[in-house]
Formats: sequence, C-alpha cells, structure tokens
Amino acid sequence: MEQKKLRNLVLLALFIALIFLLGQTPLGLIPLGWCNVTLLVIPVAVGTLYMGNGLILGLAFGATSFLSALMRPSVLVATLMGESPILTAIMTFVPRLCVPLVIYELNKVLSRRWSKLGPVIACACGSLTNTVLYLGSMYLFYNALGINSEAVLTAIVATAGGAGPCEAIAAGLIAPPIAAALRKIKR
Repeated sequence: MEQKKLRNLVLLALFIALIFLLGQTPLGLIPLGWCNVTLLVIPVAVGTLYMGNGLILGLAFGATSFLSALMRPSVLVATLMGESPILTAIMTFVPRLCVPLVIYELNKVLSRRWSKLGPVIACACGSLTNTVLYLGSMYLFYNALGINSEAVLTAIVATAGGAGPCEAIAAGLIAPPIAAALRKIKR
C-alpha cells in the first residue's frame, strides 16, 4: 500500500515538473505564426486518465500560465493583466481546473461504451474546454472592462480557430496511449 502511494506521489511530482517545464520553456509550444499551440494540457490529461484525479495537475497548469502572464505575457494578456490582475488570475486558473474534471467525467461515461475511443474524445474535449473557457473569459473580461475592440475579438477568434483544434487533436492522440502505457508498466 505504501509503495503505491509513493509511486503515485512521484508520478504526480513528475507530471507537475513536466507542466512547468513545458510552460516555461519553448518545449511546450508549437508556433503557428499568429498563435502558439500549447502542449500543457497533455500532462494534465495523462495524469487524469492514469491517476483519476487531475485537479492538482490543473492547478499546476493554471499556476504556470499565471506565471507566464506575469513574466512574458502576450499582448492580449498583458493588457488584461495591466487592467486587472485578479481577472487574469481567474482566467488562467478556472479553465485549467475544469480540464481534468471534464476529462475524468467524460472518460468515465464514454469508456463504458467505447473503451478505446472514450479517452481520446475525453482528452480532446478537455483541451477544447480549456480553449473555450480561457478565450471566452478573456473576451468577457475585456468587455467588462469596457475594452470593446474588433481587433481583440479577431485575435481571440483566430487563436481559438487555429490553436484550439490543434491542441485538441494533440491531446486526443498523445495522452491516451501514454496513460495506457503507464497502466501496463504498473502491472
């Protein structure tokens, strides 16, 4: 029993370290020109599929995103951070905490019927949850602050249309096989 707890604690620490490594280095970003596809949702998805509870990983994802917003924000995030650091914190943490919840619940439901496809759909939907909630809250917060700009909406829509589907596909194709391999190793 103690060995299992220790193994899960070590894996949790490794997933958190991977999230921070991907979030604070170029390793976690695939540049598309106008936006970056982030790979940060993948360790959250793998950890959620493997360990069943990814809230700590979602919190680490939010923390590294908030750290990025403080240290090297994009133009959109920098403007929002300058206006309201609290709204920026909400925007960086809440969507990331929702990712493991969506993945866990969808995987539980879908895997009953589709054991192979369930985790793929769950991870893709978890990634899309992050995209929709993050960019959606950004848009809402800009409007709440009275910054109604067509350029802001265009940038958000371009990011959602470009990075969002790519991130969802990456999460759906990469995370489930890694989690399955970890389960096989565990046996």
